Amino acid sequence: MVFSSNPLALSVPEPAFESWLRDSGYLEILDQRTSTTASAASTNRASETTTTVTNGFFVSLFSHVLTLLSLFTLNPFAKLTAEDFSGETPSWSHSFIGFCGSYSFPSSPSQARLRVHENLKRYARNYASLFILFFACTLYKMPLALVGLISCLALWDIFKFSIDRWQLDQHPVIRECLVRIAQCATAVILIFSNVQMAIFCALSVSYASMILHAAFRKLTPTKQPSRGRGHK
Repeated sequence: MVFSSNPLALSVPEPAFESWLRDSGYLEILDQRTSTTASAASTNRASETTTTVTNGFFVSLFSHVLTLLSLFTLNPFAKLTAEDFSGETPSWSHSFIGFCGSYSFPSSPSQARLRVHENLKRYARNYASLFILFFACTLYKMPLALVGLISCLALWDIFKFSIDRWQLDQHPVIRECLVRIAQCATAVILIFSNVQMAIFCALSVSYASMILHAAFRKLTPTKQPSRGRGHK
């Protein structure tokens, strides 16, 4: 063996190591180095013979297709926690949308996975707001679903008012029967007004937008580097 084992070596768990990378800003450096390496590899392939370039084009195209397909096979919510929704909403213009140079095609599925998981944690509140916006637009385009949703809310308000008015809490059997009847009526209203279709459309559009934005959005430093006292 060339190197002997070090008994003082520390073994850092992967979640703790990723958390340290995120807080220290090394995730952005890792993303940038991955993009630079892929760009250099593409330049080297382009400087070879015509046959090799042609083969490299198909290999690159196949790699890009695999990267896009991998976006819809990973679980973007694997590292998402409730604390990601408790902070302030990042700026829509500077942080979320960024500029023209803020986007690039992920060079590999691993880089796409890194971007999706990290950007989803950073912009969780933005993506939630987009889902609400898409759902509101879907209800605007499907007025019958909007009427059905309002009818369900009104039904449960009437049910709550009836329980308080007639003091049905003292009669649990009658209250349970009325709850089941209200649930059945709600299901019938939702089905016939196509509320489930509106929710499905909003979820599909918002999920696709979230995955594509998170994968193509470059990682940026979460904390601006502090200037020294000697700088103005």
